[in-house]
Amino acid sequence: MSQSFPGWSASNANPYFCHRSANASIATADLPGIAQRVNIACSGAQPADLATPSGSRPAGRTVAAQIDQLRSVARTADVDLVLLGIGSNNSQFTFGNVAAECAGRFVGDGYTGWWEVWIHLVNWITGAELNESPCTDADLATPQQFQAAQQETTDAVRQVLDVLDEIDADGQHRVVLQDYTNPLPPAFAEQYLTEDGRSDTRDKYRALVDERYAAGCPADVATLAPAQRFSSSLGAMVAGAAATLQAERPGADLAYLDVQGAFNGARLCEAPGSPGTALATPLRVMDGPSGVKVESFGPFDKLDIKRVTDTCKSYYQTCQESWHPSAAGHRVLGQCLSAAWTRPGGRFSCIRSGSGEITVS
Repeated sequence: MSQSFPGWSASNANPYFCHRSANASIATADLPGIAQRVNIACSGAQPADLATPSGSRPAGRTVAAQIDQLRSVARTADVDLVLLGIGSNNSQFTFGNVAAECAGRFVGDGYTGWWEVWIHLVNWITGAELNESPCTDADLATPQQFQAAQQETTDAVRQVLDVLDEIDADGQHRVVLQDYTNPLPPAFAEQYLTEDGRSDTRDKYRALVDERYAAGCPADVATLAPAQRFSSSLGAMVAGAAATLQAERPGADLAYLDVQGAFNGARLCEAPGSPGTALATPLRVMDGPSGVKVESFGPFDKLDIKRVTDTCKSYYQTCQESWHPSAAGHRVLGQCLSAAWTRPGGRFSCIRSGSGEITVS
């Protein structure tokens, strides 16, 4: 049953903040033979949430285990296709934490500057360290974390396959494991590299922070390469889980859908006119749980910046869907899913060309 909006000040544990979009690819993809679509995904869900209620862990939501929700669906429907978007959230690392850390460093560096001694005085008094350096590979996830996350993901998907064998009467179902698209490009368009003659390689570049935030991509240029490697490793992790399970169960109809290249040329700040030209949503915060998103930092000072970013810390739901597929992005992912449903095979790669054409091989 659909729940009405509880207000932005409601707890992020509220089921509403699973953010099950009517634009999601499972709802909009062309899937011949599929008469009913049911979305039981939950934004921020982790592998453990498949078998255990999300609310049993910190920052979880008060929803039933997804496997239990799947059982409920199977009581009145024949399950033919299950899409699992996995990889970016697990007990090792989460996309939200990674995004907040890297964006926060960029904004902090641009809005403070080495000369503002009071920042360092606060650090000395409190013992807190304000890290203003671009994110590195180690800041995002270590090889050991990826290895543990792949095992965790594989174990969770194995449970889904076991339950499907139990609840699907005709035994005919395809399971698609999909990874995630990177909202940020390998390189920013020229117009987002400098502002007022300043790049992000020096302290105090407020106008550049304002410009990139307005465009939806508040991040350092130096962070883009680690972010691309992080995204690639997420894809490799999902591919590894799929390969393990395909080897274990050669009779299972299990496929890996690689969407790493599905937003090529249309990621945030990859082309002029961002975020309007992008297939991902811009990173946005609110000035309190008001429902009104801050579109530009232009008129703000550093204390204003702290206030709006603290809103995201206190009410994570206000910025939770930043850097996720937009409605147009979901339509692209729907094209990818349609091919993975209608074509035979155990691995699909969905790529957007420079002209915007989507091909799946």
